[in-house]
Amino acid sequence: MIIIDILRQSIHNYIELMSRFFLWYNGIGRKMLDFLHIVFQNIFDFLLVVAVFVSALYLVMSIYAIFRKKKDNKEEEISGTPFVTVQIPTFNEPVAIRCAKSCLDFDYPKDKYEILIGDDSNNPEVSRKLKEFADGNEPVRVIKRDSNAGYKPGNLNNMLKHSKGEILVIFDSDFVPDKDFLSRIVKPFMKDRKIAGVQARWKLINANQNMISSLGATIVSTYHHIAIPFTFDKQGIVFLCGSAEAVRKSTLVELGGWENGNLTEDIEFSLRLLEKGYKIEYLDELECDGEVPYTLKDLYRQQMRWAYGVIYSWKNHFKGIVKSRHLTFMDKLHMQGIFLSGYLLSVLLAGLFITGTLSFVTHAPAPIEWGRLIYELARNIALTSGLIIASTVALAKANKLKLTLPMIASSFSYGLVVTYYVNVGIFKALAKTPMEWYMLNKQGNKIY
Repeated sequence: MIIIDILRQSIHNYIELMSRFFLWYNGIGRKMLDFLHIVFQNIFDFLLVVAVFVSALYLVMSIYAIFRKKKDNKEEEISGTPFVTVQIPTFNEPVAIRCAKSCLDFDYPKDKYEILIGDDSNNPEVSRKLKEFADGNEPVRVIKRDSNAGYKPGNLNNMLKHSKGEILVIFDSDFVPDKDFLSRIVKPFMKDRKIAGVQARWKLINANQNMISSLGATIVSTYHHIAIPFTFDKQGIVFLCGSAEAVRKSTLVELGGWENGNLTEDIEFSLRLLEKGYKIEYLDELECDGEVPYTLKDLYRQQMRWAYGVIYSWKNHFKGIVKSRHLTFMDKLHMQGIFLSGYLLSVLLAGLFITGTLSFVTHAPAPIEWGRLIYELARNIALTSGLIIASTVALAKANKLKLTLPMIASSFSYGLVVTYYVNVGIFKALAKTPMEWYMLNKQGNKIY
């Protein structure tokens, strides 16, 4: 009987508690939730308008790319053959041997260039392979450090001390340049002393490896076939990309070298160059093969690192860019509006998901109108589909249109994870939270 009485009393207390809760809910709580619902809905609508604007920007760039006239491929003859140092920074990556082998086949005069492999490896076996290769090929030298302090830019700064070239040509270890790459990338430097950097277009040799590599290839292709051509044609603005690039050594030294520890040293140096009035040339007719991540962990780590480095560098150079007398208002608008639009869109998508969910949760209880829900979801996706359209156009430009369906499927699956980590990188950079350099798996490392 005692147990039954306790059970009855518990039920009575529970019913009384629920009654009080619903009285509070109907009197005050529902009003609070209604207010929050209006707030979240208004924020959602505002973010949606901004996302539609950014989407329209990508649509405009896509249309431009479709009707963009091809440049005349005739290259003017330029006298002079500058001495060039090819730099291949690497960390536990035997695939650097493949890159160096390709560089040995350049049609450039053999006495006019050297190849440096910056070995930061802590794996003795990798260092042994690199040294054996260099010992058997006279133009190749290995520059070995005890640690990878300062990450890639620290490696590049260390190689800078040993570089004899007037021009420095830099490759990530997984890139494979063609024979004429060197002779073509140095020509702009001979035309104009204000040109301090030259960037070639990236091609992706493992784009069709799986759905993840197709997503990674799409991200890179959209940048190289949509965003860069638009800003370079309109304003002559482009950033270095970290590989298949060349810089004038004297300018690099003048501006203090690479920023040690920066996770996107290419972007940071590009901002310094443009801020000081130097030019960067983009050669879209000169392409270089390279790899993209093929595992989800590597892809989101790469994109998170890029997001962190780009936002960190922009934050540090924002005032200098705004105040620069060497840049016009339209230059600054293109630099910030176009090149940061992808990261803005990632933040907007995260904001839309969060505020949309909170708006749904705080809505007054009512039967779900599935027809309206599906319609509004489809409408919002269509309104913000500019990046998907740009990605499709980019794949077509890169002769990889068959990757469209895998790209779309991976965008709405793996892409959600990548978007999350991109936002992590962005907000860590804004909060000045340190981030380490993540080394990625390279398909070529399995061969050497």
